[in-house]
Amino acid sequence: MADKKDDRLPAPPISADAYEREETTDLKDQTPDSPKGMPLHTRILTGLIVGVVAGIATNYIWGGDNARVTWIVTNITEPVGQLFLRMLLMTVIPLVFSSLVVGVAGIGDVRKLGRVGLKCLAYTVIISGISVVIGLTLANTVRPGQRIDPATAQALQARYGSDATKQVEAAQKPADTDSVLMTVVKTLVPTNPIAAIAGVKRDPKEGDTPNMIHLMFFALILGVATTMISTSVSGPFVRGLEALYEISAKIIDIVMKFAPFAVACLLFNNTARFGLDLLWALAWFVATVLAGLALHMFGVYSLSVYFLSRLSPIDFFRRIKTVMLTAFSTSSSNATLPTALRVSEENLGVPREINSFVLTVGATANQNGTALYEGVTVLFLAQLAGIDLTLGQQVMVAYLAILGGIGTAGVPSGSIPFIVLVLVTIGVNPALIAIILGVDRILDMCRTTLNVTGDITAATYVARSEGYELLKSPGR
Repeated sequence: MADKKDDRLPAPPISADAYEREETTDLKDQTPDSPKGMPLHTRILTGLIVGVVAGIATNYIWGGDNARVTWIVTNITEPVGQLFLRMLLMTVIPLVFSSLVVGVAGIGDVRKLGRVGLKCLAYTVIISGISVVIGLTLANTVRPGQRIDPATAQALQARYGSDATKQVEAAQKPADTDSVLMTVVKTLVPTNPIAAIAGVKRDPKEGDTPNMIHLMFFALILGVATTMISTSVSGPFVRGLEALYEISAKIIDIVMKFAPFAVACLLFNNTARFGLDLLWALAWFVATVLAGLALHMFGVYSLSVYFLSRLSPIDFFRRIKTVMLTAFSTSSSNATLPTALRVSEENLGVPREINSFVLTVGATANQNGTALYEGVTVLFLAQLAGIDLTLGQQVMVAYLAILGGIGTAGVPSGSIPFIVLVLVTIGVNPALIAIILGVDRILDMCRTTLNVTGDITAATYVARSEGYELLKSPGR
C-alpha cells in the first residue's frame, strides 16, 4: 500500500530530499537541533566528557568522602544539575496535557485512535518481553552474582545499608485490600484531575510527584470528547491548547541552552563521589547490564526501525542523538519527554497526533531498559544470596519485570522499589538491594536512554503502519 500523508498536518521542517542534499555538507549542518554554531548534541557531549573527567580526577585526588568534594557537590554542582532537571520537569505537565489532547483531537476518528492504542500496546509488550529475555539469558550465562567477592558484598551492604532500609520500608507498605480489578480502576481513572496534577508527596526534598497515568487518562478522554462536538465549539479550546504546547516547547528550547553546563554538573556529582572503584567492585554486574542494554539498543531497535519503520538505523540514531544524550544525563524519561516530542516530529517527521499519543504514553508504559535491568538485578542478587531460581520462578520474574517496565515511574531510580517487591516475592532478602545502590544511578542513565529510544521507535512504527511517510535516508 502506498504511503499517505494527512493534508491537515504541516510539512515537517526538514524534508527527505533536503536531508539527502545535506549529506554532502559538513556534519554540523546535518542536524537541525542547532542551526547556528556548534550543534546542541555536540555541546551536551562535551559537557558530559568534562563532567566525567573532572569527577574522576576529583575522586582520585581527594576521594569521594572528602569534605571539599562534599561541599562542591552540595553547594555548586548538585544545585545546578537539579535546577536544570526541575525546569525540564516543570514543563512536563502542560506539555503532556496539551500535546495529548491536541493529538487525540487531531486523529479525529475514535476507531483510528483505538487502532493506534492497540498497536502501541502490542509493540510495548512484545519489545519489553524481548528485553527481559535478553537480560535473563545474559544473567544465567554470565552469572555475575557468583563472581563478586563476599567481602566486597558485605562492605557494599554496610556502606549503603541505611539507604537500602529506606527503600525496603517504602516498598513494603501495607498492601491495599482492593481486588485486582478495583486496583486497575484506581490506577487508571482519577477522581480529581487537579489532584493528579498536584501529585503526591513522596519526599520532602524532592517535592510532589504528579500522577502521570491519571493525567494522561483525563487528557485522553478530553481529547476523545473534543472530536465528538462541532469545531465551532471545540475550535477555540483546541487552539488554546495548541498555543500552550508551543509556549511549553519554547520554554524547553530556552532551558536546553543550559544543558551542557547542567550535564557536566550531573555527571560530576556521580563520578566525584564514587569514582571507578565501585564500578570495578561490581564489574560483572555492570558489564552484564550494559551488554544487555547495548544488545537491545543496537540489535532489537535497529531491526525494528529497519523492518517495521523502514528507516536506516544509522540515520535514525543520528537524528535522535540529542534526545539520547538528554536522557542519559537526566536519568528521567519524563524530563526527556519535551525534547523527544520536538525531535521526533522535526527530525523524523512523525505526525504530531501520533507523536503526542505514543511518546506521552510511552514515557510511563514503554520502559524496555527498566524491564531488562530489573530482570538482571533480581537474578544477580538471588545468585549472590545462593538461591538458584527454578525455570518457573524465572518465568515469574520475567512476567513481573515486564509489568514493572510498564508501571515504573519515569524518574531517576524509579525501579528500585519494584525490585524490592520482586525480591520479597521470590524469597530473597530485600536488604541486598544495598549492594547495587551505588551503581544504580550510572546504570539508570543507560537504561533511561534505552527507554526513551524505545518510545521513539514505537512512534515511528505506529506512524509508518498508519501510512504516514517518514523522512527517508539516502539509498532507501
